[in-house]
Amino acid sequence: MSSQADNADVLIIGAGVSGGVVGRHLAEHGFSVVCLEQGDWVSQTDFLGTRPEYDLAAFGTWSADPNDRKRDADYPVDLSDSEGPPIHMFSGVGGSSVLYTAVWPRPVPSDFRVRTMDGVADDWPIGYNDLLPHYEATDREFGASGLGGNPAYPPSAPPPVPPLPIGATGRKAAEGMNKLGWHWWPGINAMPSVDHGDQSQCKRFGVCNIGCPAGAKGSTDITHWPAAIRHGAKMITGARVKEVTLNEKGLANGAVYIDRQGVEKFQPASVVVLAANGLGTPRIMLMSSSAKYPNGLANSSGLVGKRLMLHPCATVSGIFDDELDEIGPSGSKLGSMQFYDTDTSRGFVRGAYWTLYDPVGPMISLARQMFGEGNEKLPFWGEHFNERIKEQVRHSIIWGIIAEDLPEEGNFVSLDPHLTDSDGLPAAKINYRRSENTSRLIDFNVERATEALVAAGARRTFVVSRNAPPGHLLGTARMGDDPGTSVVDRFGRSHDIPNLYVVDGSVFVTAPPVNPTSTIAAISKWIAVNMVRQAGDQVVPA
Repeated sequence: MSSQADNADVLIIGAGVSGGVVGRHLAEHGFSVVCLEQGDWVSQTDFLGTRPEYDLAAFGTWSADPNDRKRDADYPVDLSDSEGPPIHMFSGVGGSSVLYTAVWPRPVPSDFRVRTMDGVADDWPIGYNDLLPHYEATDREFGASGLGGNPAYPPSAPPPVPPLPIGATGRKAAEGMNKLGWHWWPGINAMPSVDHGDQSQCKRFGVCNIGCPAGAKGSTDITHWPAAIRHGAKMITGARVKEVTLNEKGLANGAVYIDRQGVEKFQPASVVVLAANGLGTPRIMLMSSSAKYPNGLANSSGLVGKRLMLHPCATVSGIFDDELDEIGPSGSKLGSMQFYDTDTSRGFVRGAYWTLYDPVGPMISLARQMFGEGNEKLPFWGEHFNERIKEQVRHSIIWGIIAEDLPEEGNFVSLDPHLTDSDGLPAAKINYRRSENTSRLIDFNVERATEALVAAGARRTFVVSRNAPPGHLLGTARMGDDPGTSVVDRFGRSHDIPNLYVVDGSVFVTAPPVNPTSTIAAISKWIAVNMVRQAGDQVVPA
């Protein structure tokens, strides 16, 4: 095994949102940073969003599901014991931000006090006000476009970039919400409406979920890693981490990885940061078992991989006689928090966030119709094919509903005993069951979204899915003040190993019903700022 690399001050495993935020901040403050990323850099010219076959890419080359995509950099995910949605994530510089739709809302203060408010789950060890300056900082770093003054939130600085137009689809949906007297607000998206730093102006192609060919979307291969590298950070791609290693004193001292030639190499470091998402991070921790940690690295609590939250998502479509624009972004035209808070008269606790978006591409639109509830008897083929396409394309709107997913001990990620990746390392195995509370929450909000579309003038509505994959992987190495009931402390530092940090969505205590990327970025910034502040007291290997 090669071990000729220079010792890094900080080794980051994973080049996605959390790794990018931490890597850039530390590099800008003079730390030597090395990042190991199992994927590679992606060129904007590789994205198919400007080509006629673009919507087919979502089912193959640029699928968000690694089990469909099957790139060399991917590892498979066993879902045979899961009732949850398919897993969406991406391996490469930028991580899943390469393929996300850049929807960028924040939770509200009460989301960090779920036990206090509703008597379920646990309170976070940090709160909204702790993260507020870091939300505002990462809004700037990711080029968030939006409109300030949303009455659902406490006062704060407005988004740094003016909002993108809500378009005809947004106006149409807003008409329905206004008739019902329900909350809505122009969506906030991590893609700028004007040139912003290294990001170009959003060209509104509407294909964000298969990669932005304009280089506008807030993905860390654009917003963070180039800046980090300019400050001396080193990116090693094609590096599949096998284990995080410890020295004789029980401190993390680096990681063993396998390069694309199949050669095992060792990267030494004084501090190790795990940023491989809510599946990849516990997978590495479980693979890094030892005599001291037989159940997985830093797992004295027994919670590594436990309490997985996947944010089950429902989608409801309305078809309109009016011709609508279907111009991007494909993220959020509108957001609604009308049914966000607990109302026990509904028969469940917690709530949901709604985001309005356009269908992407005729083939995806057709697939949504084909598999939608109640559409089983509709004719789709032969002479009816064009009719179905024309009915949907430029005439439909979708409300996406993200349900709060409470932490459950029986929902977890483990190492698969049989399935492996291309290097022979165990795949991730998901055990997940959706709770009765979540099912009731989703059914209620599906009915309300249907009402909203009808109020907006839809001539037909249907439920596309009650179990769509939002790609949110949360909670598998939770933060907390008690080492017996959490994996890391409020600053992302392992209770067991003081120079090991977790910075991604694994640290979530609960899963507030908003897209989590803005919060992942803010938590990463919070942790990175503290790492710089406490650097003089940081315990490191001799």
